[in-house]
Amino acid sequence: MKKLLILACAALLSACSNGQHSDLRQELSRLTKNLRGHVPPLPHVQAYEPVPYKGKDGIDPFSPERIKLAQTESAKSGKGALKPDLNRPREPLEAFPLDSMKMVGTITIGKATYALVEAGRLLYRVKKGNYMGEHFGVITSIDDNMITLKELVQDSNGEWVQRTSTLQLQEAKK
Repeated sequence: MKKLLILACAALLSACSNGQHSDLRQELSRLTKNLRGHVPPLPHVQAYEPVPYKGKDGIDPFSPERIKLAQTESAKSGKGALKPDLNRPREPLEAFPLDSMKMVGTITIGKATYALVEAGRLLYRVKKGNYMGEHFGVITSIDDNMITLKELVQDSNGEWVQRTSTLQLQEAKK
């Protein structure tokens, strides 16, 4: 029974395909008889010429001798005079990164101007000379809209350099 059903399906399929699309096949063969594929030739590849490394006789950039040489050069040039005072007692705002703090206002008491700084969930009153931030930042000035600090950070050679940072007044959200 299965064989008979398979033969009947094959006969029906062959009957459908004999002349049904002959006009499309003729048109397709007419359109493609002059077509030939053309692939351009590959470009000429120049031969690789290795360049010899001439720095092998110099100081290895990863060796301890290079670090010692840089330290002696900085000692000769007089750099390295800036250093943070690691023995002084740390102030509470030195535990917070500067970008996590917000200046929320100023207060003037007598002739002294104080800034109000929010860090964590607490509000702190700071004045010129207080320390804040993780980079030994000392407050150099307080204006109505910003606090200016001088921070000590290490450069790529391990030398302490001074940079100026500011903390802007944050407007209250309405």
